Amino acid sequence: MENMVKKWDSKVNSASDISVTARGTLSMLMQHLNEEDKRPVIKLSQGDPAAFPCFRTSHAAEEAVINALRSAKYNCYAPFVGIPPARRAVAEYLSRDLPYKLSPDDVYITSGSAQAMEIILSVLAGPGANILLPRPGFANYEARCAFSNLEVRHYDLLPEKGWEVDLDGVKSLGDENTIAIVIINPGNPCGNVFSYEHLKKIAETAIELGLLVVADEVYGHLTFGCTPFVPMAVFGSSIPIITLGSISKRWSVTGWRLGWLVTCDPTGTLQKSRIVECINSSLKIISNPVTFIQGALPQILDLEKTNSDYFSISTSLLKEATEILCDKIKEIPGITCPTKPEGSVFAMVKLDFSQLEDIDDDMDFCVKLAKEESVIVLPGVIVGLKNWLRISFATDPKYLENGLERVKSFCKKHFKKHFY
Repeated sequence: MENMVKKWDSKVNSASDISVTARGTLSMLMQHLNEEDKRPVIKLSQGDPAAFPCFRTSHAAEEAVINALRSAKYNCYAPFVGIPPARRAVAEYLSRDLPYKLSPDDVYITSGSAQAMEIILSVLAGPGANILLPRPGFANYEARCAFSNLEVRHYDLLPEKGWEVDLDGVKSLGDENTIAIVIINPGNPCGNVFSYEHLKKIAETAIELGLLVVADEVYGHLTFGCTPFVPMAVFGSSIPIITLGSISKRWSVTGWRLGWLVTCDPTGTLQKSRIVECINSSLKIISNPVTFIQGALPQILDLEKTNSDYFSISTSLLKEATEILCDKIKEIPGITCPTKPEGSVFAMVKLDFSQLEDIDDDMDFCVKLAKEESVIVLPGVIVGLKNWLRISFATDPKYLENGLERVKSFCKKHFKKHFY
């Protein structure tokens, strides 16, 4: 038996042992909760609006699923690229914001945007290739790149400039083996929204370096500040764009697991480079998203069928939540929020250890916060920014207020006395 264990240990893919992920860290923090604390646990850690009744999805989306299921047309396997009506619906939905029309053939239906991410990273992970990822960013990109043996190089997002991309830094990172740059807009974890002008500069930089742009737009249209959402694919005629998206966030149905990978490439460059061929090959060996959810997609994405108030109510709730967050943070010693979120469901807040005692770093802060106050937040180090915190505000407003009051209590207990 011991010989078998040694054999298995020596043969497994060591890249699959990835513990430094958001899920792994949040699971660890839950293990540090004090069982004697009878207060409910408050999780300001995950971007899951669907967990709160105030963000319930639209009636039209629910009816779409019911109708698709009762039709009995979608109880079978789907084509590996997705059923034609779903592909057509996504193409029409995205084309509303573009200066050109997408074809259904440009669309690949996936099990959430996470699977879309996995597919494109596996396609790009050729021998010696490297990819540019944002810092801070979405930790699953690093984990998936490690699994695929794809080298990661990080470019910085600049908090003093509203989390814009450090384009000079991007130019210094790229070389002949750099295949792509990932852009997350609206931002996870920063809550930023890139302007048209800044996206144009990103496109120009990608052209200069010969990079494919992977645009993670899971939070597309979830904006509530002064900067409107602009899809990266508006520049698709100049540089090929791979768009990743889903219905998870805008429709608050994270559990439905329906996303897409879209090749926004009017010039056909991706076909010539075999990237499209490789995307198709990857889709042939993975599981498909649920067929009846695909069947519901045309009705879900038909915005005329959704009550006009639905999206405005959701964004108003998020805007209210950002006001609560920013106002409460001002009351908490040792924490600041340099940039007010304008989109997505997250904010990055900075820890000031000159004001706090008995806390070593952001990870220690989160472990002790879980133990002492039964509040879960994500340490910034997990998303690439040590001694910051990522806080989700996609919650019921009262829930958010209660959680931040506990954070305030925690920080007051650990506040250095000479600051009074």
